[in-house]
Amino acid sequence: MPSATELQTMYENMVTARHYEERLQEEYLEGKQPAFDISAGPIPGELHLAAGHEASGAGVCIHLRDDDTVTAPHRPHHVAIAKGVDLKRMTAEIFGRETGLCRGKGGHMHLFDPEVNFACSGIIAQGVPPAVGAAMAAKKRNTDAVAVAFLGEGAIDQGGFLESLNLASVHDLPVVFVVEDNDWAISMPKDRVTDVENGAQRADGFDLPGVRVDSDDALAVYDSAREAVGRARDGNGPTLLEVQVHRRMGHFMGDAEGYRPDEDVDRATHRDSITRLEADLAKYGVADEDVAELRSRAEERVEEAIEWAKDQPEPEPETAYEDVFTNPPAQGDAGVRGGEQ
Repeated sequence: MPSATELQTMYENMVTARHYEERLQEEYLEGKQPAFDISAGPIPGELHLAAGHEASGAGVCIHLRDDDTVTAPHRPHHVAIAKGVDLKRMTAEIFGRETGLCRGKGGHMHLFDPEVNFACSGIIAQGVPPAVGAAMAAKKRNTDAVAVAFLGEGAIDQGGFLESLNLASVHDLPVVFVVEDNDWAISMPKDRVTDVENGAQRADGFDLPGVRVDSDDALAVYDSAREAVGRARDGNGPTLLEVQVHRRMGHFMGDAEGYRPDEDVDRATHRDSITRLEADLAKYGVADEDVAELRSRAEERVEEAIEWAKDQPEPEPETAYEDVFTNPPAQGDAGVRGGEQ
């Protein structure tokens, strides 16, 4: 079981992530209505929010260090916050500003913070092979660092994921695969797109432990993740962990969710991991005023990050040609111009 301090840290991370998502939703929709225009408003492009996933990120990342590697999918903010990614620079990146993590060029699906070894991608299951690579590097360097790959339940049939399970098992790599099951693979219910009842069953074919947490319970995630991360850190190989979460918003901002029954939305709204964790805090003897202080601090941090990001400069147009790969020069060219390689 977590200590009272760990419990408060998880709670603050979860509240930060929830308020962050709700505020990003407000900022994103500005200028995009009534006729939805993806290019309008202060946040350009697509936006995938993870409200309802908070227990997964907080319960796993509480066991990690800065030198541990984490990869996340296209719904990454709760994991990034729990891993300690710079909130101001992450927000500036989402708003497409020069001071963002990737100078405003990556957006919310391509966050990268080398200070805490965090990265994410919009490609389904893309982060899994790099996490296995990081785990292999840690093993070859004889360190006790671990890697964690987060992915959605709709990604468990991807070839890269299955190949990664095999490689990790064969080499006993210090990696934990965390499947976040929010019941919906974009617009399809899980039982229509995959052949197993839960993603943890995928472990059976690769001779590694598979564990499922059946509820949005941060304490249950904490316990299962502690065992999985500890197993990896002690050199005992990989674990596949699936966590039941819920999706409080559409797959992306602008998703009308016509495919989703009203009762499923109601169910998601009422099974709130943050409310459950507040009850756990009370059982641990944490006073109501201390819980209120954690919530207030989290909300203030979010508001400060958003206001800071909105005040940051946009990249100059000519910087679009910087920090990119280019094709090699055509035959006969004198050489590669400075910076183009």
